[in-house]
Amino acid sequence: MLPEIVAHRGASADLAEHTLAAYELALAQGATGLECDVRLSKDGELVCVHDRRVDRTSSGRGAVSTMTLAELDELRWGGEDKPGVLRLESLLDLLPPGVRLWIETKHPVRYGGLVEAKLVALLARHGLAKPPSKDDSSVVVMSFSAHAIRRVQRHAPRLPTVMLSGIRLTPRIGDYAGPSIERLRADPTYVERAGRPVYCWTVDDPADVLLCRRLGVRFIATNKPAATLEVLRGTVPETEPSR
Repeated sequence: MLPEIVAHRGASADLAEHTLAAYELALAQGATGLECDVRLSKDGELVCVHDRRVDRTSSGRGAVSTMTLAELDELRWGGEDKPGVLRLESLLDLLPPGVRLWIETKHPVRYGGLVEAKLVALLARHGLAKPPSKDDSSVVVMSFSAHAIRRVQRHAPRLPTVMLSGIRLTPRIGDYAGPSIERLRADPTYVERAGRPVYCWTVDDPADVLLCRRLGVRFIATNKPAATLEVLRGTVPETEPSR
């Protein structure tokens, strides 16, 4: 069985990350999962922004947590013609049947555990906080923070979770393991030892895609959904991953 493709911030190699256009393109390219990062605005709204500050991805400057939703909406994001930050609720509305949304809560942040509480409340309003089973859930919650994962497990025990990790060891919690591709390159036995499905990020190099398939990674997060699917379905020669 081929790994499932999760579009990292949308088809972000082709279009600006965390824009509806990038997510719509990812779906058109065949992604069966969409990944986003969420932060809280100053007035408590969940918005899809990776960085602590808006400087890199918008026309403005400053920390997301110090700006209201109205102020974030005045900015242009990723060179878009129309201003407006992507709300998590808009992404939930875009989600078609059979496609999962992988939501990463960012930490450390100004508002601490409030982001998980707000997230679970939003999912509950959409009828997504209590899926029939974790395998049937339309949403997966991820974090590099063990405290965040435990908060989600406490607030919404039916939601599947991922404990993200880089090279450093992390607590063995969460329903899926979430290593970086650098971790798998350094330790190819990781997947076998994980004892649970593995979500690997962020995989763009064809050799890395093939490595994930060979090791049995179940979910591949990539900026290039179309290209990654071509590698998985095709006969691209295996080469050493680029460093």
